[in-house]
Amino acid sequence: MDIHQLRVFASVFKNKSFSEASKKLYLTQPTISAHIRTLEEELSCKLFDRLGRTIIPTREAEILYSHAIEIIEKADSIKDALGQFKKEITGKLIIGASTIPGTYLLPSVMAVFQKKYPSISFQILISDSSGIVEKVSKHELLMGIVGAKLGNDQINYKPFVEDELIAVSSAALENNRMMTLKELIKLPMVLREGGSGTRMETEKILKGKGISLEGIHIAGIFGSTDAVKQAVKAGLGVSILSKFSVIVELEHNVLREIKLSDIQMKRKFYIVTHKKRTLPQAYKIFLEHIMAESKRI
Repeated sequence: MDIHQLRVFASVFKNKSFSEASKKLYLTQPTISAHIRTLEEELSCKLFDRLGRTIIPTREAEILYSHAIEIIEKADSIKDALGQFKKEITGKLIIGASTIPGTYLLPSVMAVFQKKYPSISFQILISDSSGIVEKVSKHELLMGIVGAKLGNDQINYKPFVEDELIAVSSAALENNRMMTLKELIKLPMVLREGGSGTRMETEKILKGKGISLEGIHIAGIFGSTDAVKQAVKAGLGVSILSKFSVIVELEHNVLREIKLSDIQMKRKFYIVTHKKRTLPQAYKIFLEHIMAESKRI
């Protein structure tokens, strides 16, 4: 077997699909199938059970995957070492991020990084915090940035930057006085979906004050921060959002901050990596970069 076959196998395994692997690797589906067939013949075992359009990895595939990932990473580390020797860091960074860091923090950090290392390209996969942590734990991502620390003992959480959660309303809401948190939740609330770091942190804050979601009038639940902002602008309700995400709206008086007298809502963003994975050189350099940039954000 060769490294190319292992890359094809790993992509099919991760995506649970020959067609998805074909798209990701820019190879035809017959080529993907041929590589898998060759591997199966060489190893004298079946790697995937085909059930109609669905494929299920066999036990042999699960064993092969853990070894394949290790071999692929070693091969990539050789490229990294040669890149260093040539005084040029090359490669592609695939970073997972929850909505706030992925949308409002990473783009500017990446722009500065690419000026130093123009041969490195980026792909940012945005999902909720729990989804990113799951992908890192399943070796589908090497690095992620999330807005909540979840209970997963396979994951390293490195504090990145501090965020402030604030209560916001539409500019049309006429209420200039400070409120308590309990007064705020008497108003209709607009929330992110479960699994979002902002939603989990909001629930944690409310629970700390003895407040349950069951006692709140939830006017709407949305799958993105932008959707929540649009709902608040339209007057559907008030919300608790990251200050990073509403800076522009507050400056242009599109949204209004509701000051809370009895609480200041702080949280941290975390860089997540798998405890058993070694980061390739390009990822290590990017990690050093974003930690340095965190002091300026």
